[in-house]
Amino acid sequence: MNNEMLLVLMAITGYLLGAIPFGIVVSKAMGLPDPRTVGSKNVGFTNVLRVSGKKAGILTLIGDMGKGWVMGFAATQILQQEWMILAVALAPFLGHLFSPFLGFKGGKGVATALGSVVGVEPAVGLFLLLAWLGAVGMWRYSSGGALTAFGLFPLIASLARPTVEFVLFSVIVSGLIVLKHKGNIERLWNGTESKIGQKSA
Repeated sequence: MNNEMLLVLMAITGYLLGAIPFGIVVSKAMGLPDPRTVGSKNVGFTNVLRVSGKKAGILTLIGDMGKGWVMGFAATQILQQEWMILAVALAPFLGHLFSPFLGFKGGKGVATALGSVVGVEPAVGLFLLLAWLGAVGMWRYSSGGALTAFGLFPLIASLARPTVEFVLFSVIVSGLIVLKHKGNIERLWNGTESKIGQKSA
């Protein structure tokens, strides 16, 4: 199989894997409310944590990060050209944002993006994860942590791996995460954003 066919196969696999809404899968498996119907109605880690507790939230986080990591890591092992590796790493993130299983809607992509970056460039991914955790620990806003980490991503990318492909990847991922957090940004500005540990109605 040539590289182009392998790229297409891996990108499709990554997109479909990324499209699996682990927040819904975990909640249904545990007999908990569908996250689309409660809280912020988002399928990601933060909403599941808030409405269904730590165990469900952590399992969702592992699933969402894992699907990004699997494809990012696999791409680095199988493909040689950087743009191909990053295209495959981007696929699960896009699948999570625009899931065909959810009418091409989805979560905000933070955990899946973190997983993809860790799979491709572990040091950068670890830095982003620590930045997210540090900001969340300081302010207790999951959205604030995500915006802090991915706001830094293009800068860190340009310092740690200053290739056109990786910097472009960082800009695309960060840009989409900021767009997905538009409502959160407004609530942060207005002081109405929910904090981690604060129950949602």
